[in-house]
Amino acid sequence: MKQELRLISSDDGIETYPISRDERLDAHSFLKWMHHRWMSSRTYKLASWEVQGMARALFDMAQSESPVGTLPDDDAELAVMLRVSESRVAELRRLEFGPLRGWVRCRCGDEIRLMHKVVLEQVQDALDRRDTRALSAEGKAEYQRLKRLREALKGLGVSDDVVADDVLMARMDDWLKENRKGRRNPAAYEAVMVHAARERWFIR
Repeated sequence: MKQELRLISSDDGIETYPISRDERLDAHSFLKWMHHRWMSSRTYKLASWEVQGMARALFDMAQSESPVGTLPDDDAELAVMLRVSESRVAELRRLEFGPLRGWVRCRCGDEIRLMHKVVLEQVQDALDRRDTRALSAEGKAEYQRLKRLREALKGLGVSDDVVADDVLMARMDDWLKENRKGRRNPAAYEAVMVHAARERWFIR
């Protein structure tokens, strides 16, 4: 289920960034670059080609920062990232259509950094898609485990009525996950049968 991350303003009016430093975009995650949105923006229409290149570079570099999607609020660091002097960064900050247009200060724990609402939207979308993939993979793995469990139990002579009990199968699967790590062999299925009988799981 998609969870919306909300910005919260602190007493000084600076919003708290809603993504923690623990979050990372792994190598299989990607950000959607909405080129139609970019090309209709005032920055694209009115900024120089140099500024546009810097703006896009900052969008991309923010994905490797911590928290993901933010930039340092420090001219020295930004100068290194943009390969310009600190004085040039100061000039760029003052430009109405500079590469830092739309970037605002935010609170990340005890640090003040820069965030951009469009970048935040893209990062949240990537995190949501990553979590959906993880849930999907977990669901498929669970389906296969339960299928193998049912087949193994039927091979041990367990009736169709018993293996059709979803609650019982889930309890046995949980026990196996906890007590039989790794590949499940016939001995593991026999062990969970013994445990289930001892705990009277078969009695409804």
